[in-house]
Amino acid sequence: MYILADQLDENALVAFKKYRKYLVSVSARFPPNAYELATSDWYFDFSDHKCPHDAWLNSVKIFEDASGDREQERRVGIETVLLGAYHDFLLTFRYEGVVNYTLSGCDLDRSGGHYDWRYDEFRLSDRGLLIHEIEWASVVDQGRWLIECEDVMLSYQPYTRDWSDP
Repeated sequence: MYILADQLDENALVAFKKYRKYLVSVSARFPPNAYELATSDWYFDFSDHKCPHDAWLNSVKIFEDASGDREQERRVGIETVLLGAYHDFLLTFRYEGVVNYTLSGCDLDRSGGHYDWRYDEFRLSDRGLLIHEIEWASVVDQGRWLIECEDVMLSYQPYTRDWSDP
């Protein structure tokens, strides 16, 4: 792990330098959409309104696309929608070709939700697939999601709400 809480809380500059070096070393094997996110100027820039840091979970959906004469060929996907940290964008992560996932939450009863998307990183698994690891901040404890898949796409759309309307 390169840029999760343990590494960033210790020394963020060193952690990001190691992470960038890692990304360059695996660039030929890295899924293209994830590589574009991981190496972009904005994705890890907490002041950018499309950055997922401090975003809130709106929804997560696990689905299976089916094909074949009996729909016996199955492909798992995950879609996660976040309300951006500045509450002006909805961010949608769509994971295709999911082969493994673990979604562990905080003590949701005591914490009142997932709280903030704290840190995340993209890296390759031993199988050569993408792992997206996400840490959720909470008052009580920390949630952690691990999604192993072929690639991830991120889309975003402006979000407006009249906050004075109950």
